Amino acid sequence: MYCLPEVLGFKEKLLYGAVGAAGWLGLTYIFYHDFLTGFISMLPFLYFFFRWIRKSLHEKQIQRIRREFQELIQLLSGAFRTGHSAENAMQEASEQLSMMEGETAYMVQVMQTMLTKMSLGEPAEQVWLSFADACEIEEVKEFAHKVGYPIILKATAGGGGKGMRICRSDEEVDVNMSLCQSEAQNFFGNPDVYAEKFLENPRHIEVQILADQFGNVVHLGERDCSIQRRHQKLLEEAPSPAIDEATRKEMGAAAVRAAKAINYESAGTCEFLLDHDGKWYFMEMNTRIQVEHPITEMICGIDLIKLQLKMAEGLKMPYQQEDIQQNGYALECRINAEDMKRDFAPTPGKISFMHLPGGRGVRVDSAMYNGCEISPYYDSMIGKLICWGITRNEARRRMYRALKEYVITGVETTVPFHQAIIEDPVFISGKFNTGFIEDFYERTGKNKK
Repeated sequence: MYCLPEVLGFKEKLLYGAVGAAGWLGLTYIFYHDFLTGFISMLPFLYFFFRWIRKSLHEKQIQRIRREFQELIQLLSGAFRTGHSAENAMQEASEQLSMMEGETAYMVQVMQTMLTKMSLGEPAEQVWLSFADACEIEEVKEFAHKVGYPIILKATAGGGGKGMRICRSDEEVDVNMSLCQSEAQNFFGNPDVYAEKFLENPRHIEVQILADQFGNVVHLGERDCSIQRRHQKLLEEAPSPAIDEATRKEMGAAAVRAAKAINYESAGTCEFLLDHDGKWYFMEMNTRIQVEHPITEMICGIDLIKLQLKMAEGLKMPYQQEDIQQNGYALECRINAEDMKRDFAPTPGKISFMHLPGGRGVRVDSAMYNGCEISPYYDSMIGKLICWGITRNEARRRMYRALKEYVITGVETTVPFHQAIIEDPVFISGKFNTGFIEDFYERTGKNKK
């Protein structure tokens, strides 16, 4: 009971104190007075006692699931590290399946389905980007000669733009292969990479899906994540200004079919690339919630995190596809502690003052506060600014106003950078791609450094 003042409020402490007193009183009656009266007095104590026991067992189960999942990741990493293909890696993982239970076993089965399809080169829908599971330089070169340069090297365990290198010749493969493997090892503890056909300056489009354990899957439209720097997203918007209604329905339906094909559950994102001719390619599936999910929440009016947790509890998703309606436009700017004048170098330090914007259609997701210390050991993103509007231009103007109100002193941030992007004529036109940042610097004469 010594921890009650630290974790409980006054009402909870009063309640638990009364229950404890009732328990002692009941025990006294049982031994020295009337057994029935004592037993009745102990009922509240017994109720809360067994409730505490149940909670403790549930926490132990969660710890077991977390531990088994960590063992699974280590197993897969080890299998890939030996140079095996995705199919062989999953075969090794399957040998351990009988030792795992419940949610962990389900995770293995989902990964097995996804990776087996990938190793066999099965298309998720319209077409996959050509790729090769590669651990040796000669394998990469052979693949490049088959599909044609340029290609891109990616870490098998990667994400966030880390462990990626574009190669336009055999000589660049020789140089970038070791660099990519080294970066992959440093960031993910796994040096393995694969090669993929590289599309020059496409649009990066992703589709949000939700799936429950009863086989219900819906999509919530797309997000345009084409404003990137070194393969890391900087600004996202929904819906995409580059997608017409027919393409939107096709990509959404493809994402739903992909999730159903692997019996996927929870929130997830299917990522696509859109070329200059309007042809789209399936790239990958992120089996998690995305940083940029708030813009989907803003236009659909659905709390994705709340729904994800409810589905994880085994509840049925309360929506059918026809229930998902989009309203307006939303943009998100990732606020990073970086200095754009020094090639976006991280700027750890102490926030001396911070003022957050507000008003209708403005949302800020952040854990920062006045006096907060920004660590140099983690990702530099310190907040997300999300703005909604009836039209894209209204959302954009609201974002510009909110960025003007967003004040952070003590560390350099990307707020001024986003102000410039939001007012850029090419961004306003909506006719841009993943090469926007390089083009922006060339047109404006701004120096990256």
